[in-house]
Amino acid sequence: MEPRVSLITLGVSDLARARRFYEALGWEDRSPEDSVAFFQCGGMVVGLWSRAALAEDSEAVDTGGWGGITLAHNVRTREEVDAVLAEGLAVGGEGLRPAADTFYGGYSGIVADPDGHRWEIAHNPFWHITDDGETRIDPG
Repeated sequence: MEPRVSLITLGVSDLARARRFYEALGWEDRSPEDSVAFFQCGGMVVGLWSRAALAEDSEAVDTGGWGGITLAHNVRTREEVDAVLAEGLAVGGEGLRPAADTFYGGYSGIVADPDGHRWEIAHNPFWHITDDGETRIDPG
């Protein structure tokens, strides 16, 4: 697994309010729809999504103690998703959601590290991973 974080998704209670906050800081929303916000942050992406939807997608029960965040490691192919999930399991991770097609046309699964931090291993066909490992919202 390449040592990088490609996407941080923050669970928010009011997406419009959160989007306005980040845009006020000068961040440019580059998402294709209104149900999520994506911001290019150097070589990575920060996303904003409904906290309830994020908890459901990450196989988490949000009792207020869960931090409302899921880390993602984006890869270039569907096969890499399977390989990295297997790698995570092989070193002691817990498989929470096996790799499967996603609602956005990609492919992903969820593995938790030994402390329970959830990682989505994902292939998004609409994004591009550069040769130096940057995740780009705009296709290559």
